[in-house]
Amino acid sequence: MKIAYLAAGAAGMYCGSCLHDNTLATALLALGEDVVLVPIYTPIRTDERDVSENRVFFGGINAYLQQKIPIFRYTPRWFDRLLDHPALLRVLAGRGASVDPAKLGDMTVSMLRGEVGNQRKELEKLVDWLLDEVQPDVVHLSNSMMLGLARMIAQRCGPPVICSLSGEDIFLEKLKPPHYEQARQLLRERAAEVHAFTVLNNYYAEFMAEYLAVERAKIHVIPHGLQLEGHGVSDAATGQETLRIGYLARICEDKGLHLLVEACERLIQRHNLTDFQLHAAGYLGAGDQQYFRRVQTNVDRGPLAGKFQYHGELDRGGKIEFLQSLHLFSTPTVYRESKGLPLLEALANGIPAVVPAHGTYPELIADTGGGLLFEPHNACDLAEKLAELVEDRSRAQQLGLAGRQAIQERYHAEAMAQRTLALYRDLVESA
Repeated sequence: MKIAYLAAGAAGMYCGSCLHDNTLATALLALGEDVVLVPIYTPIRTDERDVSENRVFFGGINAYLQQKIPIFRYTPRWFDRLLDHPALLRVLAGRGASVDPAKLGDMTVSMLRGEVGNQRKELEKLVDWLLDEVQPDVVHLSNSMMLGLARMIAQRCGPPVICSLSGEDIFLEKLKPPHYEQARQLLRERAAEVHAFTVLNNYYAEFMAEYLAVERAKIHVIPHGLQLEGHGVSDAATGQETLRIGYLARICEDKGLHLLVEACERLIQRHNLTDFQLHAAGYLGAGDQQYFRRVQTNVDRGPLAGKFQYHGELDRGGKIEFLQSLHLFSTPTVYRESKGLPLLEALANGIPAVVPAHGTYPELIADTGGGLLFEPHNACDLAEKLAELVEDRSRAQQLGLAGRQAIQERYHAEAMAQRTLALYRDLVESA
């Protein structure tokens, strides 16, 4: 089967959607399918072997200029290719290209308008390439903010279009009026024009069925699957006398590092637990530097002084080594998490987790048995649950091993690819 997978780049950062899309494409290729992974906006960034095309459609520079300066809506394609060069887009992303929803509302709406938006020229180039050169049996969009692409594909008698739902509501809910209302309306209109949706869990399927006003039966749950090579239970933390609590996610307020800091302070002040360290790792963008400075200042002035270390952004090997050095794991997101990939990665290495009881986490913890839930936004309850596992190392180890077994059995890349391929075949046969 020929599959065209359109993956939205994340402006140079590691993001869960890019990691998922690249892992899925790699696994489909391993099954013998013909997959073309096509970056949109910017090149994707992944900590595994990148199987995407060395070209970018809807390049961030072109899309922005066409939104702001009308003359760029009529420039020749040879000129656009210069601005879409992956190397140039990587340089721009490295300098902190804005992904602030408050600044991107008009372009979000324009992209959802598709063939009548300001980026129509970019859409025509993509559809021409897809249908004339690639000629896929199915087109897969990586998120719902790309729904504006589907109508022109259908108008040109193209193949079935599938769309992943991957947490984009976090971005959409931060849009300002009138763009928020316009985007929500366009999403509901355009959602009716694709053949199916995929999500990673039942929580998000239910949420997005209402958010997009689509039938629940149109949304298919296909859990994320990890490339398991390198992951595994290690004795890296066994010889360490000082317990290590870890956080792995983007450094930003949404992900809740400040809550974990507060909970660890309570471990010292309320539970008289002092022989531990807090270790954090993950991408820190320019827009979140001020947030991290506040977190670091609070650490330096409080009971955690000398007990906290930030390891920066890690590649795949560094990430696995980091996780295997931990005894406990937590990403206490303040929003309702739709993916939970760091949790799965922690469990793949036998590390028990404490996560908030919202979003996908209750579902994942119930299915894997890999940790405990705490009341969302409640640092006191997070501290209580962490203390339970600190004081009962045997129980913590059992939870970690149960989580590891579940990942090996159900959350691996081949299983994800097989289920996705079955959906593709059903849709192609129906079409």
